[in-house]
Amino acid sequence: MIAPPSTLPNPSPPPHPPPLPQPAPPSSPRLSLLSPVPPPAVVREEPPKPEIKDSHNDNNGSSSAEDISRQTQLLAELSKKVINMRELRRLASQGIPDGAGIRSTVWKLLLGYLPSDRGLWSAELAKKRSQYKHFKDELLMNPSEITRKLDKSASHENDNSKCEGKGFLSRSELPHGEHPLSLGKTSIWNQFFQDTEIIEQIDRDVMRTHPDMHFFSGDSPFAKSNQEALRNILIVFAKLNPGIRYVQGMNEILAPLFYVFKNDPDEENAVAAEADTFFCFVELLSGFRDHFCQQLDNSVVGIRSTITKLSQLLKEHDESFGVILRSQPKSIPSFMHLDG
Repeated sequence: MIAPPSTLPNPSPPPHPPPLPQPAPPSSPRLSLLSPVPPPAVVREEPPKPEIKDSHNDNNGSSSAEDISRQTQLLAELSKKVINMRELRRLASQGIPDGAGIRSTVWKLLLGYLPSDRGLWSAELAKKRSQYKHFKDELLMNPSEITRKLDKSASHENDNSKCEGKGFLSRSELPHGEHPLSLGKTSIWNQFFQDTEIIEQIDRDVMRTHPDMHFFSGDSPFAKSNQEALRNILIVFAKLNPGIRYVQGMNEILAPLFYVFKNDPDEENAVAAEADTFFCFVELLSGFRDHFCQQLDNSVVGIRSTITKLSQLLKEHDESFGVILRSQPKSIPSFMHLDG
C-alpha cells in the first residue's frame, strides 16, 4: 500500500499542465500585437491611401498595371493616321493616365479642337493660334492705342494729312465715335467703359482661382503669368460673346483646361497653352452656353430647367444625395436650389 503513494509523486510531474502556461508566453506577444499601440499604426497607414493623388500604387500595383495598359492603348490610338474617335472616347471614359501629354491631346481631340486626321494638326494649330493672337491684338487694346493705330493707317493713305507722323488726330478730325466722351453704341470709348465693370469682376475671380495652388496663386512671376493668361482668355471670350459676356464661375471651368495644357511636356504646346485653352474653352461652353444666358434662365433650355431635371434624376436614382444637397443651401447658388 506504500508503493502506490510513492508512485503518486511520479505521476504528479506528468500532470505538468504548468507547461501549458509556456504556450501562454507565445500568446502574450500576440496580445501585444493587438495592444493599443500597434492598432493606431495600422489605422494610420490606411487613411493616407485615399489621399494619395497617384492611386496607381494601390492594390499591389494592379491599378498601376491597368494605367500602363490604358496608356499603351491610348498611345496606340493617338499614333494612328486617322484616329477612331469612338474608340478614343471609350478608352478615355475609363480614365486618362498622367504622362506623355496624353490628357492634353485627348482633351483637344474630344473637344473638337483637333481634327481626327493627324496630318491636319500642324496647319490647324498654326491657324488657331494665329487667330487668337489677332483676337488679343484687337480686343485687349486700349482705345487710345486704337486711335493711334487708326490715325497711323489714315496718315499712310493721305500724304497731305495735317497730323501725319504725329500719331494723334486733331480735335476737328477726331471722329465722333472715337471721342472719349462719346455715348454712341459704336463708340470704342463707350464700349471700353462698359467693359471696365466686367474686367474688374474677371480680375477678382482670377485672383480667387485655386488659391491653394502655387500654379495660380502667389507673387511668383510664373503664377502671375498664369493669372494673366486666364484674364486674357476670359476678357476675349466676353467681348466676342456679348450675349453672354462673363458669368461668375467661368474661371473655375477654365482653370483645369489651362493647367493641363500648360503642363504639356511638349514645349511648343506648353508655350501655346493660352491660345489652345481659349478655343477648347469655347468648345466646352458651347455645349451648355444657354445656362449662362440670364434671359434664358426660365426657358426649357435654361439653367432652372436643367436643375429641375437633375432634381428628378436624383429622386429616381439617389434620393439620399438629393436630400443632402437640399439641406446645404449655402453650398450652391440660390438659382440651383433643388425642389423637395
